[in-house]
Amino acid sequence: MKVIVIGAGAAGLAIGWRLAQAGADVRVLERGQPGRGATWAAAGMIAALQDCESELARRAAELWPAFAQEIDQASGRPIAYQKNGGLALARTTEERDAFLQSAREGEMLSPTAAREIEPRLSPELAGALWIADEAKVDNRALGPALAAAFVRAGGSLALNETVVRFELRDNGIHGVRTPFALHNADCYVLAAGAWSGRIEGLPAEALPPVDPAKGEMLALEPPEGESLPGPSIVGADIYMVPQRGRLLVGATVQRVGFDSGLTSAAAEWLLERAQLLMPCLSGWKRVEHWAGLRPGSPDDLPILGRSILDGLFVASGQFRSGILYTPAIAEVVCALVLGKDSPVDITSFDPRRFGSTPAARNTRE
Repeated sequence: MKVIVIGAGAAGLAIGWRLAQAGADVRVLERGQPGRGATWAAAGMIAALQDCESELARRAAELWPAFAQEIDQASGRPIAYQKNGGLALARTTEERDAFLQSAREGEMLSPTAAREIEPRLSPELAGALWIADEAKVDNRALGPALAAAFVRAGGSLALNETVVRFELRDNGIHGVRTPFALHNADCYVLAAGAWSGRIEGLPAEALPPVDPAKGEMLALEPPEGESLPGPSIVGADIYMVPQRGRLLVGATVQRVGFDSGLTSAAAEWLLERAQLLMPCLSGWKRVEHWAGLRPGSPDDLPILGRSILDGLFVASGQFRSGILYTPAIAEVVCALVLGKDSPVDITSFDPRRFGSTPAARNTRE
């Protein structure tokens, strides 16, 4: 079987890798460099509890330890997977009570107990939820590592080759056109991130309604003598993840099209919220400010599975959970492409759920 995967983000590369391991002839076409889109711009947090209602999220969290080890071994490029735990902070009694009512996993902590884990937390806390199994991975290492694993498994990776159009024939896909060639295959996987809805040639009912969701982030460097927090920290509408000797603070959410420009307002907001959780961060140095475009959808849920068009599969719309979902999306799409049933229920993510009328497919501004 010959498969073309459009997009070399974490999802596209992982899907291609699994299909190549299964014996398929796989070619990944990427508009830029592997893992340099939303994968690179993320924080690397693997937080299944942020999407605890999703069987896909739970399955992904279960797969990650073995998946990470396999990537390390197959690529020779460590991705620094680590279970570092997570602290979700409640700054008000209402937030604390919401944790008590909704948390299916994790341990409720008093403010004193939370500060035993991280002494620099704000004294203005009402409580915290400790999630021991939360993990992280070096997301900027993930793309190149998956690319190496994919190629070593026999896959073909074409970089700087943008798919601009699907060519249709006899109610099916004849191929995908880039500026350099027409590529033909038995089936196609659309995993182009925020650009998944921008490729020409598909009928309206087959084009996934993916819209870019811009996220700005900061990296803070501790002063000499200060250490990074151990766990990831969530609260005050942000998250903070220790990565590569820095503390990553994110992220804003704006639907402003394909504008990835940086704004001082976003940086100030992120710093303000971070200091609400850890006042000492006012003395830390800001060393990087960047933005990425996440693939959003009208209902903020992934767009995953068979398209209405024969031979086309979609793996997009991961929004803020792309790193988390990666191993489960690879497992699901590989199974579907090979004619097997999905190992988890993805009914809620069906690409065909939006219908074909403009009202049903409107994306938000």
